[in-house]
Amino acid sequence: MTSAAGRRRETVAIAAGRPERVPGGPFNEPITLASALHADGPTGYARDGLRSWGALEAAVGALDGGHAVAFASGMAACAAVLAQVPLGGTVVAARTMYMGARQMLEEAERTGRLVPRWVDLTDTAAAADAMRGADLLWIEAPQNPLMALADVPELAARAGTAGVPVAVDATLASPMLLRPLEHGATWTIHSATKYLGGHADLLLGVVVAADPAKAEPLDHHRHLHGATPGALETYLTLRGIRTLPLRMQRAQENAVELAARLAAHPEIERVRYCGLPGDPGHQRMRAFMDGPGGVLAVEPTGGAERAEALCHATELFTHATSFGGIESTLERRARWSEESDEVPPALIRVNVGCEHVEDLWDDLALALQRSRAAPAPASTAHA
Repeated sequence: MTSAAGRRRETVAIAAGRPERVPGGPFNEPITLASALHADGPTGYARDGLRSWGALEAAVGALDGGHAVAFASGMAACAAVLAQVPLGGTVVAARTMYMGARQMLEEAERTGRLVPRWVDLTDTAAAADAMRGADLLWIEAPQNPLMALADVPELAARAGTAGVPVAVDATLASPMLLRPLEHGATWTIHSATKYLGGHADLLLGVVVAADPAKAEPLDHHRHLHGATPGALETYLTLRGIRTLPLRMQRAQENAVELAARLAAHPEIERVRYCGLPGDPGHQRMRAFMDGPGGVLAVEPTGGAERAEALCHATELFTHATSFGGIESTLERRARWSEESDEVPPALIRVNVGCEHVEDLWDDLALALQRSRAAPAPASTAHA
């Protein structure tokens, strides 16, 4: 694989993870559709690894500054990191973390596998106190879906002093905006389903470790638990990474503009976005991130019913879960019964895509108008 040493991230995203330059050879690592492999090679079975995995892992590792291990999904990546915590160990995390990861911790608590210790991670002092005797600190930066931002460098430093490993889910930021390993994290987690893939057409997760000794157990877990990524998915993710800098730049520019307009709109009670100067996380974002990203959260007037109606009233924004795709989406997060009780019922997570910003604004403005008196459609979320 080509070296990424000394290159800027925009270049690394395009150049890393390429096959050797051989006359007549391809620019991209081909898709390897195989389960059994010829004997006497580096691997003999696809669960042990494929070249397409290696290309993706080389690219993500170069972007994040570590050793990457790819998984079948973001949840599989989260599970592999939690598997590194000893039986009965304590995990410090925010209760308002990503719903799926929180459910994983709650299930581990019910079975006696792990002990979650819930704390507001934006309160650095409280988080530091909660680390005493803990076995893992789990941070999301920014936090999904409240968009709160913890002080990643300070928390990582305090965890290091206390001997507590740190996992940072940087899915919302991507390596273009935040590289937690640079700030002392043990592992960085990405749901590559989101920004890395970027086109809402795959499931994949990646964990990146600064220390190769911390990556090896993840690879072992992947092998034993069958959490292996598909050949097509790794190929699509790597292809998505090639345009990640461009997509993130455009999405972020759009998000900054929409956040400012929404904050000034009389029918929006609150905008949660660290790109706004008045946001509680703004100064932190400026201190250790390269930008606020393309996802924000808004709370319209009229409560949950108005918010649900607004989500159904858009034409350009797609009413759907997930984020990080090139297309703009939005959803009221509390429509999921599994969502944290601390998430406001009217909160809408808005994934800003790469369309023209004026078209996006026209769509939101019209949806706000339409939703004033419109009844909310029946929710199709899980009961």
